[in-house]
Amino acid sequence: MAAGARGGTGRGDRGRVRRPLIGALALTTAVDLGSLAADWDPGHLVAKPLLMPLLAVYAAVCGAPRLLIAALLFGWGGDTLLLLDAEPAFLAGMASFAAGHVCYIVLFLRYGTDRATVRARGGFLAVVYTVLLAATVQSLWPDLPADLRIPVAGYSVLLTVMAYLAAARMGRLAGIGGVLFVLSDTLIASGVAEWDQLPRPDLWIMATYVAAQSLLVTGTLGERRLPGAAYGEVRSTTP
Repeated sequence: MAAGARGGTGRGDRGRVRRPLIGALALTTAVDLGSLAADWDPGHLVAKPLLMPLLAVYAAVCGAPRLLIAALLFGWGGDTLLLLDAEPAFLAGMASFAAGHVCYIVLFLRYGTDRATVRARGGFLAVVYTVLLAATVQSLWPDLPADLRIPVAGYSVLLTVMAYLAAARMGRLAGIGGVLFVLSDTLIASGVAEWDQLPRPDLWIMATYVAAQSLLVTGTLGERRLPGAAYGEVRSTTP
């Protein structure tokens, strides 16, 4: 009983920490998206770099593995670098996001549903994501600057693999998060290719991006299992 009481207190303490973090993340997201909608750059410049650190702290409080936290921090690096209006910063930001996708890929391969479930839905999803990748790269390729074609194509492969594994191994929420991440980055790439854009394109990019990262965190925390562990067993905080 004493051990159970201590565990219950710990969960209660974590709950009291999580609620303010959720509130802070929601407020920061609202400020960022509102600033983009109003074309108020100072609000975006302040709010955007706070989003992923807040989400990373929330994930850590929830007992997330280090790989998940690392993916979010690499996302923060990419967010910050993309605020700089220069091609070297764009390439560095893309590299930071790519490192985050590698963290997600390793995480999803290590934690996830059983192999039978993956076989049941993985084949169909693999075809869908492969076709999506090929069509996107083929469409963007002629309109991208020559020096960005290979980096964008390589990044697109990592992004698509991440999204596929999220859907195949981590469940519905993470799968939707992966799709939204693909959509957000495709919007960025279409801007680089100078395609016609929606009004306030940065607003749609950030809205889909924040939703993507939030769903990847929520889905991973809800679906991941230790290899060989029983359903409902306490999850590890290590990668």
